[in-house]
Amino acid sequence: MNRARPILRIIGLWRAQRAALAAGVIVALAALAAGVALMAGAGRYIAAATLGIGLAVPAALEALGVARVALRYFERLVTHDATFRALTALRIWFFRGLARSAAGGLGYRRAGDVLARLVNDIEALDGIFLRILVPGFGALMLIPVLLFVVGREDAAAAAIVLALFALIAFLFPWRAMGAARRSAEAEAQAGGALRVAALDALSGLREVKVYGAEGRMLAAIQAQESRLFGAERMLAARAGAMQAVSFLAAQAALLAVLLIHGARPVAIVIAVFVAIAAFEAVGAMPRAGVIAGRASAAATRVLEAAEAPPRVADPASPAAMPVAHGLSFDEVTFRWSATLPPVFDGLSLQVPAGSRIAVLGPSGAGKSTLAALALKLAEPEAGEIRLGGVDIARLNAADVRTRVAWLSQATHLFADTVRNNLLLARPDASEAELWAALDAARIGDVVRALPDRLDAWVGEQGVLFSGGQGRRLALARTLLSPAPVLILDEPCSGLDIETEREFMSTLNETLAGRTVLLIAHRLTGVEKFDRIWRMQNGRVIAATR
Repeated sequence: MNRARPILRIIGLWRAQRAALAAGVIVALAALAAGVALMAGAGRYIAAATLGIGLAVPAALEALGVARVALRYFERLVTHDATFRALTALRIWFFRGLARSAAGGLGYRRAGDVLARLVNDIEALDGIFLRILVPGFGALMLIPVLLFVVGREDAAAAAIVLALFALIAFLFPWRAMGAARRSAEAEAQAGGALRVAALDALSGLREVKVYGAEGRMLAAIQAQESRLFGAERMLAARAGAMQAVSFLAAQAALLAVLLIHGARPVAIVIAVFVAIAAFEAVGAMPRAGVIAGRASAAATRVLEAAEAPPRVADPASPAAMPVAHGLSFDEVTFRWSATLPPVFDGLSLQVPAGSRIAVLGPSGAGKSTLAALALKLAEPEAGEIRLGGVDIARLNAADVRTRVAWLSQATHLFADTVRNNLLLARPDASEAELWAALDAARIGDVVRALPDRLDAWVGEQGVLFSGGQGRRLALARTLLSPAPVLILDEPCSGLDIETEREFMSTLNETLAGRTVLLIAHRLTGVEKFDRIWRMQNGRVIAATR
């Protein structure tokens, strides 16, 4: 059952779509029943005609033919609609789980691998309903039909036919699922590795061209592609072998029916036609077993990523959010891993409400770790971080982030419009408020000059704006947030000196009334801050201006 458990877990996530899925199964069974009945009627008519028995084509046979065509078409509509609904719900669930467990970013997950799980692995799960569940229910429905049609003429033949039918419909798929799972895991890992290699090459295309590394990058991608093709060939070989065995079993079943002794000729022909219809209906089940092996491997990867626990868990009984919004770090000790030295060792820092505090230090000193701790993206080994006098360990992370906003050197601009990038911070903001934030960030005139103004496209990673303009768009988004505490994590990194001075001047003018914690590596632009601290040996000490 271990191989089926991930699939059953995925099916359990489709509870909201159970009505659509049930409708798809019912229509599919109706189409199958019409097809079997049509074959039985056709067999009876052909046998009678062969024996010279005058028999008019019954109206029911014509009706069954029309019904089968209509039901098969309707089945496609209903089952595919149900599948698309289920996969849409699954992608939403996956994204929410990923966001919950990786609020601080993808962490140790590589973007290409996450993309492979979101696209390839979830798409592989469409076979659970269309190629496993629906044919499986059909196979169950056909067992009593075969027992009745063949068994009333020859019990021994019926036993042989049912045994072969069970092999094709149930045993072969189960064996194929187990055999294919290992190959499917290799295929999924190879597919993720190929996406990682391709995304790395595309993201660094400028550097690849500058250093003439096109051949090396292409070779790396081709190596992963070859690995993927090898895994896919293995899966295809397993599917082909199972399909061949299934075909031989179906022919043996038909031979058993033809060898029935002492039965009425018409009944034998009807049994042959029904057996043909039944075995055709389950003929793809062994291949479905291979698909199930792939789906099981894909489901395992999807569940593993989406159900990973968050780095910082919310309390079982959270405290009420405080009214005050001062921020303090009290004797905080923290390390990112048990094998690494502590980043902080008894660090204490007070950021009173409405104050402006700067923390300076070289790269690697732990400045950005302050932001991660304040946003509950990580939790200290010892000590407390207080918001408004309440330990944030007693508060829900989502509630903390409504009070603490963040602007960093790597703030992401989405490949969308200016408007939608701003609305990320405050979805209910009016157009006037959007323009006010842009003007406060001194980027309003630039946006007004664009042909589409607020609906202008930002481009991937904000590529259609300069570095300074992109940083100001990110600032405008931060200013829209109603959060009273603002953490600025190296907001000027990568900017030239003049642009940095202008940006810091904008910050000093627009953040009045907010509690500000600036994390930087030099003194530029912090002249108007209330207090400046320097980070050293995991603690903060007062800095001289």
